[in-house]
Amino acid sequence: MKQFNISFLFAFIILPAGFICAQERIVFSSPHLKTNDTVLIFTPQQYEQGKTFPTLYLLHGWSGNYSNWSKRVPLQEVSDKYGFIIVCPDGFYNSWYLDSSRPDGMLWKQFFDKELYPSIQERYHTVPDSCFITGLSMGGHGALTIFIDDPTRFRSVGSMSGVMDLRQSSFIVSEVTKVIGPFSAEKKRFFTESIINRVEMVGPGSAQDLQASKKMLIISCGYDDVYSPHSEKLAQKCRKLKIPHLLLLTPGNHSWKYWEFALDMHLTLFRKILNKENLGY
Repeated sequence: MKQFNISFLFAFIILPAGFICAQERIVFSSPHLKTNDTVLIFTPQQYEQGKTFPTLYLLHGWSGNYSNWSKRVPLQEVSDKYGFIIVCPDGFYNSWYLDSSRPDGMLWKQFFDKELYPSIQERYHTVPDSCFITGLSMGGHGALTIFIDDPTRFRSVGSMSGVMDLRQSSFIVSEVTKVIGPFSAEKKRFFTESIINRVEMVGPGSAQDLQASKKMLIISCGYDDVYSPHSEKLAQKCRKLKIPHLLLLTPGNHSWKYWEFALDMHLTLFRKILNKENLGY
C-alpha cells in the first residue's frame, strides 16, 4: 500500500444502513510543493464507504485557494444532487497547475500525479472510468493540462472560462513568468504549455486519440467574458483535429454567477457521459 504524508479533519453525519455524508479536509505535506496543500472533499448523501462513486476534481482560478468553490457554491448540495464525490485541491494563488522551472518553485503537476490522484483513488475507491476534472479560468487551463498529460485517468474533462493561450495578455504573461521564467527566455514554453497548442497531442493518430476512446471535452464560457475567444478558438482547433467536444456559449461574464451555472451544466453532461446517454453523436 502506498504511504502518503497527510492528515485528516472530518465533519460527517452517520445515516441509516452505513451511509455517510461527509465534508473532509485533507492536508498534504508535499515534497513536490515544498509546502502543505489543503484539499476539501465532499461526499454525496448516498455515499457508502468501500463502494465506487463518480468523482469530480474541481479547480479554482487565479488568486484563489482550495476553499473558493465551497464559499461561493453550496458544494454539499451539488454533491448530493449529482451523486459525485467533489475534490477541491489548492492550486495556490498563481501556480497555473504547472511544474515551475524555478529551483524553489512548486511542481504542481507532479503533486497531482504522484500524491493527490493516487491518494484519492486509494481512500475513496475511485476508478478512471467515472473520474472527471474541470475548473474555472486558470483552473480551466489546469484541468485540460492534467487531462492531456494522461487521459486514461479520466472519463472526460471540462473548462469554464478557461485561459487557453498563455501568451494572450500582458497580465497573464506577467503572472506566468513567475512560474516558468521570463517570457523572453522561455517563450517556447509559453507556446508548448498553452492548451491551444497542447490539444494537438490528443488528435487522431496520436498516442492519446480521444476520437477512438470516445472521450469528450466540455468547453464553456459566457459570451461576454474576455476569454470567450479562447474557448471558441479551442473548439475550432478541436473540430480541425476531430477531437470530440461540446462548446457551450451562454450569456455571462467572468463571474461566480456564471461559474455556479457552468458547474451545473458540466455535471449534467458528465452524468450523461457516465450513463452513456445520447449526446447527439
